[in-house]
Amino acid sequence: MSLLLFCVFLSCVPFCSSAERNDRPIIGILAQDIRSPKPNQSSYIAASYVKFLESAGARVVPVMINQTPEEYKRLFNSINGILYPGGAASITSSGYERSARIFYELAIEANKKGDYFPIWGTCLGFEQLAYLTSGKPVLSRTNTTGVALHLDFTKEANSSKMFQDFPAELKEDLASEPLTENSHKWSVTTSTFNSTEELKAFYKVLSTNTDGQVEFVSTMEAYDYPIYGTQWHPEKNAFEWTKPYIPHSPSAVRITFYMAQFFVNEARKNMHRFESEDEESKALIYNYSPVYTGRESSFEQKYFF
Repeated sequence: MSLLLFCVFLSCVPFCSSAERNDRPIIGILAQDIRSPKPNQSSYIAASYVKFLESAGARVVPVMINQTPEEYKRLFNSINGILYPGGAASITSSGYERSARIFYELAIEANKKGDYFPIWGTCLGFEQLAYLTSGKPVLSRTNTTGVALHLDFTKEANSSKMFQDFPAELKEDLASEPLTENSHKWSVTTSTFNSTEELKAFYKVLSTNTDGQVEFVSTMEAYDYPIYGTQWHPEKNAFEWTKPYIPHSPSAVRITFYMAQFFVNEARKNMHRFESEDEESKALIYNYSPVYTGRESSFEQKYFF
């Protein structure tokens, strides 16, 4: 098989030039506040998000809450993208929100200057992105806590960066089978999205869903920036087992890895680096050990900070 055909096979044509590709991507995952902190446990990251990114060839750095803007700027210039995970932190007043806002503003500024820096938001992260972009509350209650759904793709999905190279048969499965796990009480309804000019101008809607009564946005990506959001959880299909409604079929697991591959490939376009190997090694998630929490949590494992 020729190199060109091999790259097409992997859906990675934009990444065939190693001179323009970072093959050692490091992605930050935002920690979030613990409601009842304990000694040495004031924030956490669910391990499934770490595995999600590592499965596609990235390394992970935890982004701690309550750091200074200068510390965040230094870290921003050292990593190649950031993921805002799901959870239960406040998107208007929390350490999670403050950190997310700083990185969002840094990413917007950098991308305007041609410094490609991607952001991914899952569930709470999706909601955080909607709040940061709109500058106001845009969420409505929906009956979507603990349910697997198919995706109702929009016409925009075919030309999107997220789905344009997605395997056709897997996209058909996504459109017809309940392969996306939803664990959210709040959503951006399509009516709210369409009446909020800040959101309409910034994001294209790639898919919607309904709770039986209310239609809401389930997948979106920015028009002019590498910023992506899923109200659903692509990481859970392969790495979380505590709930019976999480899909684990072969197609469901493939979705986990294709979504991870897409975002990690976006991070490969960024060339930020730590100033030294020692600084890099001290920042990596490998310095921490995950704890089994599956008996009392919806997450099998967590990292505590």
